[in-house]
Amino acid sequence: MCGITGIFDLRGRREIDRCALERMNESQRHRGPDEGGLHVEPGVGLGHRRLSIIDLSAGQQPLYNEDGSVCVVFNGEIYNYQELIPELQALGHRFHTRSDTEVIVHAWESWGESCVERFRGMFAFALWDRRQESLFLARDRLGVKPLYYAQNDDGFLLFGSELKSILAHGRLARGIDPCAIEEYFALGYVAEPRTIFRSACKLPPAHTVLFRRGNPPGKPREYWDVRFRPDDRWQPADARAELLRRLQESVRLRMMSEVPLGAFLSGGVDSSAVVAVMARIASEPVNTCSIAFADPAFDEARFAQTVAERYRTNHFVEAVESDDFGLIDTLSRLYDEPYADSSAIPTYRLCQLARRHVTVALSGDGGDESFGGYRRYRLHLFEEGLRGILPLAARRPFFGLLGRIYPKADWAPRVFRAKTTFQALARGSVEAYFETVSILRNDMRSQLFSPRLRKELAGYNAIEVFNGHAARAGTDDPLALIQYLDLKTYLVGDINTKVDRASMAHSLEVREPLMDHPLVEWLATLPSTFKVHGREGKWLFKKALEPDLPHDVLYRPKMGFAVPLQRWFRGPLRDRVREGLLGSTLADTGWFDRNYLEHLVTAHDSGARDYSSPIWTLLMFDAFLRNVAAESPSRSWPNPVETMA
Repeated sequence: MCGITGIFDLRGRREIDRCALERMNESQRHRGPDEGGLHVEPGVGLGHRRLSIIDLSAGQQPLYNEDGSVCVVFNGEIYNYQELIPELQALGHRFHTRSDTEVIVHAWESWGESCVERFRGMFAFALWDRRQESLFLARDRLGVKPLYYAQNDDGFLLFGSELKSILAHGRLARGIDPCAIEEYFALGYVAEPRTIFRSACKLPPAHTVLFRRGNPPGKPREYWDVRFRPDDRWQPADARAELLRRLQESVRLRMMSEVPLGAFLSGGVDSSAVVAVMARIASEPVNTCSIAFADPAFDEARFAQTVAERYRTNHFVEAVESDDFGLIDTLSRLYDEPYADSSAIPTYRLCQLARRHVTVALSGDGGDESFGGYRRYRLHLFEEGLRGILPLAARRPFFGLLGRIYPKADWAPRVFRAKTTFQALARGSVEAYFETVSILRNDMRSQLFSPRLRKELAGYNAIEVFNGHAARAGTDDPLALIQYLDLKTYLVGDINTKVDRASMAHSLEVREPLMDHPLVEWLATLPSTFKVHGREGKWLFKKALEPDLPHDVLYRPKMGFAVPLQRWFRGPLRDRVREGLLGSTLADTGWFDRNYLEHLVTAHDSGARDYSSPIWTLLMFDAFLRNVAAESPSRSWPNPVETMA
């Protein structure tokens, strides 16, 4: 795992500012502490920080083809590279290393832009071809690895694994995009391809973009998409066997390493399944890492211990105090953009623990999206059944009125909150699901945002992100549609972002077997009833794992990786909440309504309402403004680990 960065002159062959390139590269030292390398020639500069995993002695980057005309910097792993080497050798290419990086340069020479279609793995890379005078950027299918890019005012293209590397250049404007603010307060992250800054963007997953010297900037091109085509011919027994075969293949590919390897073990179904398969493959005990919480309401350690004992793993556990909230400013610097998933705190601690024992860890991320594990999926299907009784034209006015006049009951489980249910029934499928996953619903954002910000938004609503993906989903199956939406939004913007930054802060490589794209493609062919079956999510997955995992692990209620925000904000963080939400930083932006901020603080503190998620979202935005947006463009960027609170 590594960090990449670079500068490309879109207009000609002007001299590259080597000091700026070094500064950009050094800003990502945490992603690759083992080695650093630069390639500089007129009009082009590439930088790389290396975390050595494969071919420790000869895998340095930038890496070149035989005559040095093609140069690549690469972050990630190509798991099928050993299969591609003989094919490329047969085409006349000579290999000088045993690394997967060298496959990329030769694949480019033979297959051009379509080379990415041959790669199985997680990757983001930049490739310079001197003969074609072109820079090629690519990102993996499911967005496991990040890639940011921007064009500054003087015609130079900047790119990097993290936004901080582009900001470290010193010449990028930091004007904030109001549409990104809308997306952040709706979703808790800024969705691809947008970033919080107007001048920068993310390369979307499964996209490439080609820049040619002297030509207008290229547009991203999609090279892959998952298609949900349920095949009712699958029988449960056959599907279970095929699932286990594919899972074992995916795990086996990701156990390739020349450094210590292990796995995260939360005690949930997904991570436990990965560990069970690893234990069958490995010749030695698997290293497993877990976080235990002092608050029993959030602790799953006993379930992780059960799995660890069953498979006799080398199990490492670290207890996290319930009041482990000192990472707010560290996280804001780490993520570079406002990011509101509070589980980033235990994820950071888990990666910190794992790095003491291994350099590579396998995780269970991606299982909920593909297997149908989220509780909200079952709720959505229940509501879809009710929505199917009447057309939207009849539902919207009738249930909309009931939703407006019925009193709120936030204390009750959602399915019993009549007001929330009425509101959901008044909406279409995509709109209803968007409201389900929103941190601040439309009405709350309308009250939070000032007239000035609403004017700057010019009618933009974050639901347009969902509508855009829904239009390309190609399915009318209710479960498949929201799975597709999550694969395009939540998985990329929240889960993958969280794990990448937390792991790279500690120079730890995390691999996700459940995001193997052939596995994801195959799961999309299964009937939705194999995923959500009655009241049971992940039905087929759990049935397939019954011989391998305890019943309590498979069928207990899902807990998640949560922290006690509600108690923090009424206790030890009470003053921090008041200072953050009502202080000068948010006020000076002119984007927020002071009266509504006071309502959020007062109502939560009194116990009248639980505004934990909106308050955390605002606190992280405040931390972003103070620690990232306000920083001097020319400052030396700190290592997030070194600045840990």
